[in-house]
Parts: sequence; C-alpha cells; structure tokens
Amino acid sequence: MLTEYHIEIIFEALGDSIAPRALGMMATANVKQDQFFTGFFGRDEFHCDNNAFAKTDAYIEKQRALVVSSLQNKDVVSAWRAFGRMSHSFQDFYAHSNYVTLWLNRFDGKTPPPPSEIDPASPDLIHSPDLRSGRTYNPLELLYFIKGLRAHVLPLIPRDSHAWMNLDSPEQGFKFEYAMQAAIKRTRLEYEKTMRSLPKELLSLFAGS
Repeated sequence: MLTEYHIEIIFEALGDSIAPRALGMMATANVKQDQFFTGFFGRDEFHCDNNAFAKTDAYIEKQRALVVSSLQNKDVVSAWRAFGRMSHSFQDFYAHSNYVTLWLNRFDGKTPPPPSEIDPASPDLIHSPDLRSGRTYNPLELLYFIKGLRAHVLPLIPRDSHAWMNLDSPEQGFKFEYAMQAAIKRTRLEYEKTMRSLPKELLSLFAGS
C-alpha cells in the first residue's frame, strides 16, 4: 500500500488504545519498509511479495518477539518500532495478494457485503491452495512505479505480477477498500495477540500512558 494508507490504517486501528506519539513512531517504522534501496530488493517478507507467505509469517513473529522482549527491558521505543515493521508486512498481505478476491468470490455473483464486513483471518482462505501474492518482475516492475511510463510498461508485465495484482491505492478499483478494512481489522487483531500475555504495567508502557 502507499505510505498514506499505511499511516491511516495504524491510526484508525489503534487510535483508541495507543497514544499519538507511540502511533507516530509505529507509523514511521512501518513506512520505512518501503524505502527504495533497503526495503525492496530481496525483502519479500516486508511486503508479502513473490508468494513468500511462510517467510512473511516468520518475519512477523520475529518482530512480535522483539516487541515483547523490548517491553520487558523497558525499551518502549524499540517495541513501537518493531510493531510498526511487522504491521507493514501483514497490511501489505491484503494489498499484494489475492486474499480479497478469494473472499469476494465466496458470494458467487451475488452482491457482496460492504468492505467493513470482510473477515481478515479466514483460515480456509489463508491456507487456500489458490492463495498467491504478486511476483516482482524487475526491471519492468520498477518502471511501473513511474506513472508516466506505467501505461506503456504494464502490458509487458505478466498477469501474476505485483503490478497487475496490487491493491495499493484507490486507483486499483473497488477492492482497495476491502483491502483497507481487512488491514485495519488485522492490525487490531495483531495488537491484541501481541499484548495478550503481557502484564498491565507493560500494556500501559506500550500504550504510551
């Protein structure tokens, strides 16, 4: 997803639970995953690209463990940054995979529920053999990000690419809002999962209160 939407997701999902300073640091760490040289090349786990689902899951769990250990060491800034990094990965899961399409296909021609009703963690979809994420075909994929070249480059890129599959912005159509709502719900779920075993004093520390 584009930077502005990652930030919006964090504030929408956790604004009722987390102090603004903490949200800001999470958002900063989140969007740094999109830095051109350090965030794209060889970093499929940052964005859930190239069908790297297991690698992405392992990265999320590594960052979750870092959240907990950092809080136990009273290093709340490192905890906020770790949560921000992991949130980028599971938010991009919905924008870079066909999860939203598979969920909508359940309704088989009927009018689907509104985006707010999407289930972000349906086990049969997460483990579906049909689940896939966009492949990156460089250098054409890099040229896709140059808007002036996009229309010329896109026909040259295979249909299973990130360029064709992504739901990174509203320009990609109505499915974008489903990806947004799924990412907001997933951010809340991952926050609850991460905080579940922590004592109250560490919960308060993470919340910035």
